[in-house]
Amino acid sequence: MRSFLLLLCALPSVALAVDDLKLATWNLEWLIAPEAFAALRGSCTPYGVRPPGNMRAIPCDVAARLDRSRADFGALARYARELDADIIALQEVDGASAARLVFPGYRFCFTARRHVQNTGFAIRPGIPYRCGRDFTALSLGDSVRRGAELIVYPGEPRELRLLSVHLKSGCGSRLLSDRRKECAAVGRQTGILESWIDSEAAAGRPFAVLGDFNRNLVRDIGPARSETGARLRLWPDIDDGDPPEADLTNTADGARFVNCAMNQTFSGYIDYIVLSRSLARHLIPGSFDRVTYRTADAVRRKLSDHCPVSVRLRLPADKSPGN
Repeated sequence: MRSFLLLLCALPSVALAVDDLKLATWNLEWLIAPEAFAALRGSCTPYGVRPPGNMRAIPCDVAARLDRSRADFGALARYARELDADIIALQEVDGASAARLVFPGYRFCFTARRHVQNTGFAIRPGIPYRCGRDFTALSLGDSVRRGAELIVYPGEPRELRLLSVHLKSGCGSRLLSDRRKECAAVGRQTGILESWIDSEAAAGRPFAVLGDFNRNLVRDIGPARSETGARLRLWPDIDDGDPPEADLTNTADGARFVNCAMNQTFSGYIDYIVLSRSLARHLIPGSFDRVTYRTADAVRRKLSDHCPVSVRLRLPADKSPGN
């Protein structure tokens, strides 16, 4: 009997034909390669004036405080290694040349907006993927950031769609019906994002939306619309379960909030990984995590005002011939 048990332990675990996939999202705060930053610094736009979406420029306050050194990029790269994610949704990145300094060896998909703040993905080598289209509608005429689409495991039964987003700031806890122009913009983006979600859900495709929502979705509780039909809240509007695949899971729900560094005083997350109904079934319980900055790095290095959050999925392995 003992010999039989030893033989069983030595056999490959063919019954456990699954792959773990670690997903993350990280806003890297005006991440621009040093050469490009130097070229843009001399023609920066005055304080309070944001460059339009069709212009490659940076604000003068960014030029003054975010000229990152080799040591700064090295610190970010160390946190990327600590994160050790398979796919990272990225925000505020000036394309692959900048992202490569933080994620060497990864593959990249980025939106083609001329502005230096783009959304995209870093993909670990060996993971099958295809860059999707720019989700330009979310940019409100390129006045804000576009969404970036990524198809993972294309053509396989486990194919899934990811969307990296960076929504408009300035309406973090207010109703979308607030008179502020920022809330009006987020209200429009909410409808556009819901349309994308409903389209994927109607097609029966598992999907995830990852990124900087600039809104505390955990506390975004209450009616989605007013009695007159005006949008009030983002989360209940997109999490309506219609179609059924649009019954969403916020992976941060129930997780303890942790600031990126000891010198931050935020009270809740605004960076999220949101899963569709079928994809949420593959979520590894308790896998939500946040990589935080060491105090010395937060004080000495030009990192980011965001730090990454991540989750792990356990997906069925590809059973196609040759695998």
